[in-house]
Amino acid sequence: MAKTLDSYIKNFLEYLEIERGRSPKTIRNYAFYLNRFAEWAKNPVPSKITADMIHDYRLYLNRSIDGRDGQNLKKSTQNYHLIALRAFLKYLAKEDVRVISANKIELAKQGTRTVAFLEPEELERLRVAPKETGGIIGLRDQAIIETLFSAGLRVSELANLRIDGINLNRDEFTIKGKGSKHRVVFLSPEARATIRAYTNARKDTSPHLFVSHDPAKRKRGIVDPLTPRSIQRTIDRYARQAGITKRITPHVLRHTFATDLLRNGADLRSVQALLGHESISTTQIYTHITDKELRRVHKTFHDKKQA
Repeated sequence: MAKTLDSYIKNFLEYLEIERGRSPKTIRNYAFYLNRFAEWAKNPVPSKITADMIHDYRLYLNRSIDGRDGQNLKKSTQNYHLIALRAFLKYLAKEDVRVISANKIELAKQGTRTVAFLEPEELERLRVAPKETGGIIGLRDQAIIETLFSAGLRVSELANLRIDGINLNRDEFTIKGKGSKHRVVFLSPEARATIRAYTNARKDTSPHLFVSHDPAKRKRGIVDPLTPRSIQRTIDRYARQAGITKRITPHVLRHTFATDLLRNGADLRSVQALLGHESISTTQIYTHITDKELRRVHKTFHDKKQA
């Protein structure tokens, strides 16, 4: 009896975990998107997936309602479903399963993506905010902000940092990013100084760089590493404390890192490598806010009085 989609989906998810080294979160997302398709299509054998079926599925996604906000699924969310389906079809073809070509799936057209970032004066207010907190927590939070801005890390990458993985003498270290890909990141003098001040003040033996300083847990000898969610809350708290009205997350600091590099003349390929983007197209979201040549043209030629 021919295998139906659900059997192949299980194999594909195991392939993502073992062969591709995808994160548990990525695997959960792919499982959700693919199982949604399989349920909608009534779990057919792969050979029964047709262009007409995919067309109808796209209509279904476009008309679906997001249960959280009662709105239609965003184009980006629709595309996540289609990207997962495309990857699954490519896997089936690689396994010599008869199936429609993944190239038959086109993604939904999206508007230009914009990114939020901190202006220099906002960044400076955020950087000094932890000084009011003081103590070891203030030192930790200063180090968190400086490290995020200096290295352009994702919040999950920051949460996973270990003390023995950072070389403060060389101001650089290697991290494992998305898809288990390794890249070198660098520390500014400010980041190095704040990390050193924080680690020197620590009395615990936890191998993690950023940890909780909960007094109740400390009394029981428990030292937990900070979670991505707790780091997000920390950044949000200091942003509000600094009087920054827009929503600030660790990822906004990553955007600020990239914007700062491009505004100061870094080339796009180098920024791509520093961010760990697999595709240059992902990095190109920053170019429309950092194009110095367009600024020069506007300043030189706009609103000139006729002689």
